[in-house]
Amino acid sequence: MYGNEVKKILVVIIGAFLNAVAMNFFLIPANVYASGFTGVAQLLSSIVGSFAPFNVSTGILLFLLNIPVTIIAWKKVGKSFTFYSFFSVILMSLFMEIIPLTRWSPDILLNAVFGGVIAAVGVGITLKYGASTGGMDIIAMLLSRKKDKPVGTYLFLLNGIIILSAGAIYGPEKALYTLVTLYTSTRVVDAIHTRHEKLTAMIITKQSEELKEAIHAQLVRGITRLPAKGAFTNESKEMLMIVITRYELYDLERIIQEVDPHAFTNIIETSGIVGTFRRE
Repeated sequence: MYGNEVKKILVVIIGAFLNAVAMNFFLIPANVYASGFTGVAQLLSSIVGSFAPFNVSTGILLFLLNIPVTIIAWKKVGKSFTFYSFFSVILMSLFMEIIPLTRWSPDILLNAVFGGVIAAVGVGITLKYGASTGGMDIIAMLLSRKKDKPVGTYLFLLNGIIILSAGAIYGPEKALYTLVTLYTSTRVVDAIHTRHEKLTAMIITKQSEELKEAIHAQLVRGITRLPAKGAFTNESKEMLMIVITRYELYDLERIIQEVDPHAFTNIIETSGIVGTFRRE
């Protein structure tokens, strides 16, 4: 139990550090914008620096933007997920203040690609262990729950605002390189974790009763129990079928590992749900 929490904290720290490195070494020096609230904070920092007599760092703006979202998420999403997500935001903001802005390459394309890849690795491993980098990811999830549409639709629309704003203020070239960063980061996150909103887990186990109770103790999800029989061994087992959100995947994997390490689990993407599905 404590080992999992320590591992989760370490992963969040590493993810926040990688995001800060991507911003301060690649994206900010090249004036290429990241996705999500990080990109919004970066854009606001650029606008303030250009049109106001003072400067506000991207790290501070990122922290301030996430405060109202965290309050909403605490009530609507869940305390554990929100805590680790805001913890990630605090660490990223702190790292961005500590790490000096350094331009490693004058090539804007290299900065766009490497910044997007490094940031995506940080986001991907954070999502994989049951947290997020906060901000727009949480907003998209809340909108997706309410309207029951894919989370990618909202992320695309919200990130589209960043691209258009960058193009309108700093020219079409910045918008195009920002698009390269967003595409690169999305592909890397997809490779590390799934950005599909809903997933179906099919668990073949001999300990169906214990596993059912353990899942119900931590996840408020319906479970369908089906008889199963091994074709090679002829052993009688049961299959537990459960539909979850991507944010619950880490918790489900942890529960299965603790209760029945020998269980066979197949995780597939779910394109839609017809019927009752808890969204709160």
